Amino acid sequence: MADHASVEDLKRASRRLRGTLLESLADPVTGALREGDQTLLKYHGSYQQDDRDLREERRRQKLEPAWQFMIRTRTPGGVLTPAQWLGLDGVASRFAERGLRITTRQAIQFHGVIKRELKPTLQAINAALIDTIAACGDVNRNVTVGVNPDETPLHAAVWAQAAALSEHLLPRTRAYHEIWLDGEKLADSGEEAEPLYGDTYLPRKFKTGFALPPYNDIDVFAQDLGFIAIAERGELRGYDVVAGGGMGATHGDAATYPRLARMLGFIAPEHAIAVAAAVLTVQRDWGDRVQRKRARLKYTIETHGLDAFRAEVERRAGVRFAPPAPFRFIHNGDRFGWAPGADGRLHLTVRILSGRVRDDAGARVQSGLRAIAALLDAQADGAQLRLTPNQNLTIANVPARLRDAVDARVAEHGLDRAGGTPLRQAALACVALPTCALAMAEAERYLPRAVARIDALLDRHGLSESPLHLRISGCPNGCSRPYLGEIALVGKAPGRYNLMLGADHRGQRLNALHLENADEDAILAALDSLFARYARERAPGERFGDFVVRAGVAAARETVEFPFA
Repeated sequence: MADHASVEDLKRASRRLRGTLLESLADPVTGALREGDQTLLKYHGSYQQDDRDLREERRRQKLEPAWQFMIRTRTPGGVLTPAQWLGLDGVASRFAERGLRITTRQAIQFHGVIKRELKPTLQAINAALIDTIAACGDVNRNVTVGVNPDETPLHAAVWAQAAALSEHLLPRTRAYHEIWLDGEKLADSGEEAEPLYGDTYLPRKFKTGFALPPYNDIDVFAQDLGFIAIAERGELRGYDVVAGGGMGATHGDAATYPRLARMLGFIAPEHAIAVAAAVLTVQRDWGDRVQRKRARLKYTIETHGLDAFRAEVERRAGVRFAPPAPFRFIHNGDRFGWAPGADGRLHLTVRILSGRVRDDAGARVQSGLRAIAALLDAQADGAQLRLTPNQNLTIANVPARLRDAVDARVAEHGLDRAGGTPLRQAALACVALPTCALAMAEAERYLPRAVARIDALLDRHGLSESPLHLRISGCPNGCSRPYLGEIALVGKAPGRYNLMLGADHRGQRLNALHLENADEDAILAALDSLFARYARERAPGERFGDFVVRAGVAAARETVEFPFA
């Protein structure tokens, strides 16, 4: 990874994120982009990667790595129309490997796109009325919104505000349209202004999310900026605003660590965009541009103090925070199966293991969702497919008359076989190997085995129906939000993980290190012993994460607790 100074210089000299991307794309000699363009490409929604399974063999053959590109959509709140889903399905079928992937930020990722097809792929995504602008890079990324179906009008109101905020926080450069969509080129990129981002954008990535209590499916306290919707009789009254969360850390570097967001206070809905812009620009001006590992908002707030940060946000937004309003979270998972909406329409949430939408021997997930989307596109105005922050899919706003038809397609394609035990339903994993350059160990490919082996232990102790959150990350960067898992495996080396224990099921407490650099046998032995104790000693209704903290097995780490929570 480039050092922070070189990244800052690169952004400043990039001509508003253009760099030499056009020249890199036109170079027929290599499947890669120039080094600086690899960084700039992130702001356009793509990462250059290579197939690490092939890396050593290609090195022996004196071939360059098997370069390929991951592309990520900007889909605020993960809301897609059936037509958009069909468009993205077509993109995956034509250009990508391994189908579509639902991310924990409610975006779709495409993997395995080669350089000569990068531009056609992005054009095809845009043809589906979706873009990839600012899906990666040192900018505000995809805005998440709680999906769990409960009060349909409230979700619609919050989603609309999140979508408007996503648009407001976009970079203003026309580089994306020029390079990928053949838009008209500006004579001088200096004519463009970036009123929010300036010449060097943000010091690091910035993540925003909207939670709808009593469900914390977005893990709002893991966000740089979080809005907790406060409703009265189903109507949006305002938001409790939190700031400074983040999951990223570096093994062995005590100066980096996960952190939960802290409370700023309550605002009315009409002030959300002004407050978000103020938080973003304070981070732009106050964030660390020397130490990239210390450049996230969580460290900015720690350096300057929460009170000083809050006062500066109030000054820039022209808004005073009121005392936070009462709210309560009951869990941070998804609710599966059918649920009624307030308007008489229905919502079906289906399990998508690791978010990977493809056909395989277990279930024809991609074909099944294609069939359901085609049905809804033809017969159900207002239907949606909502990507959840837990890598699942909610088929939303289904007219009651179509329930049986949807169920038939679910059964025909095996979509009802993806759920299983509570552990399997709640487990998360990042992509990790073979494509992520940061991965130190397997995650997505290891998840089925890990779930099967841990489920066997739970069954041995009569705990197979106990809800339990497992999260696996191939590195400490935290894309699967591992530090909020009751059990988490954080990759340290091939086949070795740090075992983390003791987060709660509401997303309000971080877990703690229990075993370092452990192999599978050591991890399973430790869990076997703990499950035996949990079965004997748990209090009625006590979750595993709460038990290991109460029993002194895991240290009580940073916790968000309010008098009213």
